[in-house]
Amino acid sequence: MPHDRGVNLHRLVDSFVEYLSADRGFSVHTIRSYRSDLMKLVGFAAERAATEPVDLDLELLREWLWQSSQEGLAKSTLARRAAASRAFSAWLTANRHTELDVAARLKAPKAERHLPRVLNRDQMSEMLQSVEARASSSDPVALRDRAIVELLYASALRVSELVGLSASDIDDSRLTVRVMGKGSKERVVPFGIPAQRALNDYRERGRSQLTDDAESRAPLFVGARGKRMSSRTVYEVIAHLLVDVPGSGGSGPHTLRHTAATHLLDGGADLRAVQELLGHASLGTTQLYTHVSTERLRESYRTAHPRA
Repeated sequence: MPHDRGVNLHRLVDSFVEYLSADRGFSVHTIRSYRSDLMKLVGFAAERAATEPVDLDLELLREWLWQSSQEGLAKSTLARRAAASRAFSAWLTANRHTELDVAARLKAPKAERHLPRVLNRDQMSEMLQSVEARASSSDPVALRDRAIVELLYASALRVSELVGLSASDIDDSRLTVRVMGKGSKERVVPFGIPAQRALNDYRERGRSQLTDDAESRAPLFVGARGKRMSSRTVYEVIAHLLVDVPGSGGSGPHTLRHTAATHLLDGGADLRAVQELLGHASLGTTQLYTHVSTERLRESYRTAHPRA
């Protein structure tokens, strides 16, 4: 029998997500998603009078995933819900709230993998020319936005990594930026001369007009009120630049990350080097971009070859 009955499942979910943050170093986004998923599971269980940890059996978990699929949720969401359930079940067992890890055999549909949106070289060049032209006015926000676009494309950063940067994270002598990635893993990423030029212009002529905070650990990118930029604000900046660019798919900062990775592989970069640049734990995640490159090659072939 389980070692404790009558334990509030909501409290257990809170304890579990605290464990994910403190002991496992999960990202804020993943923790928020897992907590939301598990609270929905607890609500689903309560409707069936399942209020104890031991009540979360394999049959109930499968029923919850089946109902989720009937609601039309994406396979990626179902896969995440299954992963959250498995992790929670394992934690309950490890902490003696249940005797058996019932979710160890829980499966979910494989997540659909859509090829990400990628800009071609001409589209990327036009965007860079556009932000450079705006920055020529010396408007501090335009200078900042140019530096953001150049750095996102040069270093393929995640938006969370970009907004988390401090002034001291930029190493001008080595042309590198130190970023804190997923799971609190730090890595050092290179950038090129154009990005350095844009960063210098922003720091020397733009940032000082937005904030007087010159501390080395102060936020590198700040908003109009001088506070650290939010991911949402960066998303809006990039989405505005992409609104007139042809092509379907995402329109946020990740588009520039996808574009940078694909252009590197198109140029002959080693797959493992790109994996390290992107901060991917699995090479399989990086291999998605090889599919993008292959599809672009096919499209060029179909367009250009007389016997295609």
